[in-house]
Amino acid sequence: MPRYALQVEYHGAPFAGWQRQADQPSVQGAIEDALAKLEPRAHTIAAAGRTDAGVHGLGQIAHCDMEKDWDPFRLSEALNFQLKPAPVAILNCARVSDEWHARFSATERRYLFRILMRRAPATHQAGLVWQVKHDLDVAAIQEGADRLIGNHDFTTFRSTICQAASPQKTLDALDVERVDTMGGPEIHFHVRARSFLHNQVRSFVGTLERVGAGAWSPDDVSAALKARNRAACGPVCPPQGLYLAEVTYPEAPFAH
Repeated sequence: MPRYALQVEYHGAPFAGWQRQADQPSVQGAIEDALAKLEPRAHTIAAAGRTDAGVHGLGQIAHCDMEKDWDPFRLSEALNFQLKPAPVAILNCARVSDEWHARFSATERRYLFRILMRRAPATHQAGLVWQVKHDLDVAAIQEGADRLIGNHDFTTFRSTICQAASPQKTLDALDVERVDTMGGPEIHFHVRARSFLHNQVRSFVGTLERVGAGAWSPDDVSAALKARNRAACGPVCPPQGLYLAEVTYPEAPFAH
C-alpha cells in the first residue's frame, strides 16, 4: 500500500483535539472520513503530535496508506475538496517509503505560542491568541525561559495525566520576542524539542507570563523546575494561542 506524508493546517476551535474520539469531532477523524470518501474503507492515520482541544496546526505532519497509487498533488486536492467546510487543509502531500512514520521518524517539533496584550476585546484574533490586558516584560520572560533550556526532569511542567514513560526531556530552545501587529502588541514564544510532555508548552507559557507580569522572578522558575512537583507550576495557560508550527525529519518529505 503506497504511503503518503501530509502537511496539515487546521484551526483547532471546533475540535476536541487531534486524536479521533467516538463522540466528538477531531482533526484526525475529519481527515480519515475524507479518505474514506476517496477509498471506501476504514482508514487510520498517524501524526507527529496529538494536539489538545483548541490547539491549532500550522505544520502538523501525518501519514496515510492508500490502496491506489495516487499522484500526490491529486490526492491533496481531493482531500481538500472532501474536507470542506471543516477548517482543515492539506498544504503538501508526498509519497514516502513504507518505513517512514510521521511520529517516529520525526527529529524535532516546533511550537509557537501567541499572547496578545491589549485591553479591548480581541475580534479578528479571537480564538487564535491568549489575550492579557497588561504589558509584559519580554527581557524578564526570556531570562526565566533560559532557566528551562537543556535536559531536565520536567515533572513540574507536565500534566498529571501525562502518559509519557519519563518526565526527563531535553528542551532545545525557548525564544521569546515582542511582535507589533495591527491588532496590538504580541509576545511570541518559539519552542523547540525532539518531543514534549502533555501540557508542557502551556505550562511553560503560563508560568513565564507571571514572570513577565512581575508576579514571579526568573529565580522562581528555577525553583519550580527544581521542585519536580506539579503543584509548583504557575497557571496553565489556555490552548487558543498554541500552534504546532513545524516538524522536522532527517530528510524533509516535501523537499521535492
